[in-house]
Amino acid sequence: MKKIEAVIKPFKLDEVREAISELGISGLTVTEVKGFGRQKGHTELYRGAEYVVDFLPKTKVEVVIADEQVDAVIEAIVKAAHTGKIGDGKIFVTPVEHVVRIRTGETNEAAI
Repeated sequence: MKKIEAVIKPFKLDEVREAISELGISGLTVTEVKGFGRQKGHTELYRGAEYVVDFLPKTKVEVVIADEQVDAVIEAIVKAAHTGKIGDGKIFVTPVEHVVRIRTGETNEAAI
């Protein structure tokens, strides 16, 4: 099993969620996060004063899937989240050793 974490632009969340759902994946976790990469934030003007916004609002989508679904999920996220502009985000894939569904006690792939 693998955990996919995608950090995307917030307005792309619905498209990413729909793309993942179309693959038959029903569970995901969404978190509002802040951060920056190469984008490095930006300068804004507020009441005549300039200030730097270091951390930009992003959305993190997390999903745990079977190994054979990884490529399809990554492709769906990239297609749905792509704008072609800086700050489109990143996808991280990490191994998951063990999963337990608390309600039933099911484990591993039966639990996802």
